[in-house]
Amino acid sequence: MNTMKRNISNEIKPVKIVISDKEGGNEMEIKIYEKALCCESGLCGPSIDPELLRLTTVVRSLNKKGFGVRRYNLSMSPMEFTKNEVVTNLLKDKGVEILPITVNGSEILKTGTYPTNEEFALWTGLQKEELEADLSKVLTL
Repeated sequence: MNTMKRNISNEIKPVKIVISDKEGGNEMEIKIYEKALCCESGLCGPSIDPELLRLTTVVRSLNKKGFGVRRYNLSMSPMEFTKNEVVTNLLKDKGVEILPITVNGSEILKTGTYPTNEEFALWTGLQKEELEADLSKVLTL
């Protein structure tokens, strides 16, 4: 596994992360800390947010494939934000405008926008096409 430098930006980090390898005893999780939302799916309110819909579909797909990807919404899971010192410090320094924050353990992977399909593919070792194929399926809530 490559080592990661702490770099707070919206750039794709060129690092492959083993997110879930239960047989080898190495468990890592990508966690996405996001702003206060009424729901995570993007299907509530007067209009559908296509970015939240894409993210929800990709995260569910990754979890079905055995990867550990978690989302924490500031309004629904505020205590999760306080459990991660890196996230807490970043919020103190930069404010809520820095959200969403994507981390793996104590390493910040991305801030300010949600991970793209390309980034998820890079981090998981999956092909981008595998994630995009799942987007064509109907999202079941």
